[in-house]
Amino acid sequence: MRDASGGRRALVVGLGITGIATAIRLRQVGWEPVLVERAPARRSGGYFVMLFGTGVASARRLGVLDAIGDRSSPLLTSYEVNRAGRRTPGMHPGNLPGKPRQLLRGDVEQGLFSALPDDVEIRYSTVPTRITQDDSAAEVTLHDTASGAIVTERFDLVVGADGLRSTVRKLVFGPQEYLHPLNYMIAATVLDAPIEGFGLHDGLILAEPGRSAWTFPFHNHPPSLLFSYRTGDIDAEFARPPMESIRAAFGPQPAGPLLESLFTRFEQSPEFLFDSVHQVKMPHWHRGRVVLVGDAAWCVTLYAGMGASSGIAGGELLGTMLQRHPGDLPGALRAWEARMRPFIHTEQDSALIMRRIFTPHDRREKIMRTAMLRLMRAPVIGPTMGKMMNGADMMHKQLDVAAV
Repeated sequence: MRDASGGRRALVVGLGITGIATAIRLRQVGWEPVLVERAPARRSGGYFVMLFGTGVASARRLGVLDAIGDRSSPLLTSYEVNRAGRRTPGMHPGNLPGKPRQLLRGDVEQGLFSALPDDVEIRYSTVPTRITQDDSAAEVTLHDTASGAIVTERFDLVVGADGLRSTVRKLVFGPQEYLHPLNYMIAATVLDAPIEGFGLHDGLILAEPGRSAWTFPFHNHPPSLLFSYRTGDIDAEFARPPMESIRAAFGPQPAGPLLESLFTRFEQSPEFLFDSVHQVKMPHWHRGRVVLVGDAAWCVTLYAGMGASSGIAGGELLGTMLQRHPGDLPGALRAWEARMRPFIHTEQDSALIMRRIFTPHDRREKIMRTAMLRLMRAPVIGPTMGKMMNGADMMHKQLDVAAV
């Protein structure tokens, strides 16, 4: 169907990184996106993210790279620490191949949002409750949870960019469980000051079998804090206050002054993320006129470090394929998925390797982690190992070429 201006209409569900990037690109190629967001207002918070080459290239093509910015600096460093406070040189994320940009999630969302045309319609407190399709359109029932109003509208395309527990995925792809648990939990927040005894540019890594605590530094902002730990019962982790679950995961040994200070800082944070770690694995990311993008479709997990980059790249490439296949929506979606899948499979596999760096599963993985970090610091072996851990560099380049 066509809107009053003659453009094709797309409903984009989710006002996060992926949703905004998708809406920008759709508008650039002549579509009229309508954005709906479950929350009553745009969320501005967020924890540490990295923007790798693929995300940087897509952001540049979208015209938002400068607005997103960069909180990296050669001055940033990280230390491996233990509970007694002993420090040794650690692996700093900014030293990974490609020198990824270090950012707060809010930096990326704000940079994208600033590039969204003012006349793009955004409806807050709005969720889809029913999606049906025919040969001419997707019919979507939308519920405004603030006013209680319910409307049904028709769109040429529906984009589910609504995250790990996607409503669009449930409505269109059915009740089948596509979430694959890694049996790990994460808790993250942004601090208001450096950790006592550490400078603004210092990060720390406390990695023990089955659990870890990280702080990620920025050159012009206090650090982000992350706890990551293994669990045998995800439901039990949510059955008690997050801080109780975190403390239990790091027990029964005494926390010591450093770890206790991290617990206290997390407890004092006004906003935080506490969630289980899953990957989304689906045989297809599109059905008819509905397509899933970003975490709703694949969720490479925080351990891969490619969530923001893959979300921006996925939204940008979707618009490009729609432009290349005018009047052929099925062909555009097939071409888009064919380009994205090898890239995503590589990143999901790399997450399983990187999880061992973030949080070694047991003592054996802890020993392996120590050996891997030593090799990564070696002048010849290190760069090669880093590329292997960060996914296939050639795959990134192929995806970038496809988007041009």
